[in-house]
Amino acid sequence: MKKFKVNLLAKVVIAIGMGILLGQFMPGGIARIFVTFNSLFSNFLSFSIPLIILGLVTPSIGDLGKGAGRLLAITAIIAYGSTIFSGIFTYFTGLAIFPHIIAENSQLIAVENPGDFMLLPFFSIDMPPLMNVTTALLLSFTIGLGLAQIKGGALAESFNGFKEIITKLINTVIIPLLPYHIFGIFLNMTVSGQVASIIGMFVKVILVIFVIHVIVLLIQFSIAGAVSKKNPLKLLRNMLPAYLTALGTQSSVATIPVTLQQTIKNGVSENIAVFSVPLCATIHLSGSTLKIVACAMAILIMSGQPIDTAEFIGFILMLGITMVAAPGVPGGAIMAALGLLQSMLGFDETLQALMIALYIAMDSFGTAANVTGDGAISILVDKIASKTKK
Repeated sequence: MKKFKVNLLAKVVIAIGMGILLGQFMPGGIARIFVTFNSLFSNFLSFSIPLIILGLVTPSIGDLGKGAGRLLAITAIIAYGSTIFSGIFTYFTGLAIFPHIIAENSQLIAVENPGDFMLLPFFSIDMPPLMNVTTALLLSFTIGLGLAQIKGGALAESFNGFKEIITKLINTVIIPLLPYHIFGIFLNMTVSGQVASIIGMFVKVILVIFVIHVIVLLIQFSIAGAVSKKNPLKLLRNMLPAYLTALGTQSSVATIPVTLQQTIKNGVSENIAVFSVPLCATIHLSGSTLKIVACAMAILIMSGQPIDTAEFIGFILMLGITMVAAPGVPGGAIMAALGLLQSMLGFDETLQALMIALYIAMDSFGTAANVTGDGAISILVDKIASKTKK
């Protein structure tokens, strides 16, 4: 008999539901057991974040320097531009909407001094990281750019091996334990009387994100349609099978065969599609970026923290690069982004947990937006390549 597999989204939904349900009547002494687990897991996550950045970003940047040369650079620039546009568009849209629909939560604001509002762990173990997030990012960029200039070598092989270790850590330790961490957070918030406003915020943000990602897709295909002189709505309609497949798989990589098939159907030459679709599945995460930006803004507003435009634009520019390193597993993008959320936006462990839960609740839609947008980028790359040949 086949084993029934529950995907990450379902596990997170169950964790949130169980946390809210059990928090209604669970004694504080028992609930503190889960709060203690949360404390240990959060400290381990803080220890892991610089390693995740170093292990994923370094070889990913190094790999961009290999392969198809000029065409690769063109595709990477367009993909990065699309990702940055998605983030900036989401930021200004959120700036116009979120302050009117999301209220500050006084108890969430007080979470930095949790003794009066939140249950405390029985004990905590410090797990200091080997380096801070900024150092990890700078080291990753420096070594990654160096690897892009050399061909192979022991150092490149070592970082590829390190990337496998980090990917294994994410897939077999961090991702499986996330639902328990989220369960503990929502259990604690329910016991502390905060959960109703949090869930209300989740629903509002999810609706706004869905509308934004539809608008971003329409803009992407309007540009692709204008360049290729084709009907953008027809181009977008042809990509619907890839969109629907991504909703089910929650993985850009797993959706590549369908994305490739529908991209060719849109008139992209096969040799360009075979090159651009797998590449964009790795480096083009406009849907994931818009989700992270929107979720981060909503949580900052709710926690009463100011939103600075210059700071957020810098965050988006760095996020566009970091997304290249996101592993092709459900929740991979948010794992790669945690370091930036911590170092640039000041997210503590509770805000990080809320961010993970809110992000994963929309994971399917972000992945679907990513792969559908890959089709638009492939059209642009095909047009540029055809002009270059003439």
